[in-house]
Parts: sequence; structure tokens; C-alpha cells
Amino acid sequence: MASLDDLKKRISSVKSTQKITKAMKMVAAAKLRRAQESAERGRPYSEKMNNIILNLSSGLSDKENAPKLLTGSGEDKVHLCVVMTADRGLCGGFNSNIIKKAKSYFKKLSDNGKTLKIITVGSKGYDQLKRVYKDNIIEKISFKESKNANYFDANKVGKIIIEKFENKEFDVCTIFYNQFKNVITQIPQEQQIIPLKMTEDETNKSEESYEFEPDEDEILGNLLPKNISTQIFKAMLENSASEQGSRMSAMDNATRNAGEMVDKLTIEYNRSRQAAITKELIEIISGAESL
Repeated sequence: MASLDDLKKRISSVKSTQKITKAMKMVAAAKLRRAQESAERGRPYSEKMNNIILNLSSGLSDKENAPKLLTGSGEDKVHLCVVMTADRGLCGGFNSNIIKKAKSYFKKLSDNGKTLKIITVGSKGYDQLKRVYKDNIIEKISFKESKNANYFDANKVGKIIIEKFENKEFDVCTIFYNQFKNVITQIPQEQQIIPLKMTEDETNKSEESYEFEPDEDEILGNLLPKNISTQIFKAMLENSASEQGSRMSAMDNATRNAGEMVDKLTIEYNRSRQAAITKELIEIISGAESL
């Protein structure tokens, strides 16, 4: 049984931890609001850009000579996976859920005899993947110094991907991130960005007709590289909101657990103290009676 001093120290330690987790929850809640607004504002833009590109591709006169970013290299042998996680921990299952989704995709590629290459964006993704996939990781990127998700960082990642594609280092590129739904729910996503692949919902939305000037080839040549950075930026915004939501939920649970532990330890401390007092009284009474 722990001594009174040990129990007192443990209660003090847990209370200090509770203050930290409560403060982290409040900070995450403040950041979440801004991150959520940014993610929600970014969705229509990225979806519309995808729809416009699909309309442009359907109007191409010479599809065989279409931009490679749109149609791909014509091969399906080498897959580049961009795994986007956080640079910081203490955010529940946020990072683990993305890694789990990515590993499932990696296994499918391996089973089909494909070559896997990985770029990690965020130190937590690299830390978890390097144990098994260290030889497959060709680049690790971290934006620890950036306070918020921004287009400049997304554009850096986009340029790296485009450069590797132009050097024929891969055939298909897929990004992995968490889509923000609410504070409790974040949905791991895999999105193919090279060659451009549309979901059924996006395909249905793209049935609107447009008239383009100049011709489709010239517009696609300028728009496709920007779309790569835009889709990465969208994923970074979704990740930012998901990270803060997951951290807020995790710190809330930690704060409640710390409170419950303090209550249990306080009861144990009071019982031990009462037992010690009772023991001392018995010893005093027994000593008095023996005189």
C-alpha cells in the first residue's frame, strides 16, 4: 500500500497534468474554428477545378497527345503515395488512422506486384512508416515551422510531385489524408491525383457545358499543375481541421480521466490517513491503559 506522501505526490502530479490537458483542449478548440472554416471554404474551389478539368478533357480533339498529368504515363507499374500527417502528436487516432489507410493501400499494391514509392508530409507519418517501409520512402517533408496550412507549402509539395513525374519516376500518384466531418469523426481518404481520377459525384457535377478560350490544350497545360497543388492544399486544410478536432476530443477525454483519477486517489488518501489516525489513537489508548 502506498504511503501518504506518495499518494499526495501522485494527486499533485495528476492535477498538474489535468491543467495541461485542459489548456491544450482550449487551444485546440480555438484553432479548430479557424481551421474548420478554411477547410469548408476550400472544398467548393477544389471540386470546381476538378469539374472544369473534366469538361476540358472531354472536349479535347487529340486525346492521344493530351497532357500527361491528365492521362498519365500510360503505365501502371510504379505508384507514388503521398502520406499527409501531422508534425505533432497528442491528437488521438488522427495520425494512426491515416497510416492504417495507407498501409492497406500499400498491401494491395504489393499483392498486385506494383512498385511502391512514398513521400511523407509530416514527421509523424515518417516515424510510423519508417519501421516497415524505410526503403520505399524517397522523401520526407515537414512543415513544423508553419503555423497554419498554406498554399505556399502545398505548392512546394506539388512541384516535387510534378518534377518526379516529368522525370518518369512514377506512373500513378495518390495522396492520403483525413477529411474533417466533425470534432469526433474524421474520415481517412485516398485520392488519385495523377492521372486525374474523378469520383462518381464529381463526374455527375461536371455535366455542365462551358465554352473555353483559348483552346483546351493550352488551358489544361496551365491548369493541371495548379490543380495538383490545389488538391494537396485542400488535403492540408482538411488535415488541419481534423488534427485540431481530434486533439480537442483527446484532450477532453484526458482531462476527464485525470479528474476521475484524482477523485479515486483522494478517496484512497483519505482512507489511508484515517487508518493512520485510528492506528495512532489505538496505540495511545493502549499505552494509557497499560500505565
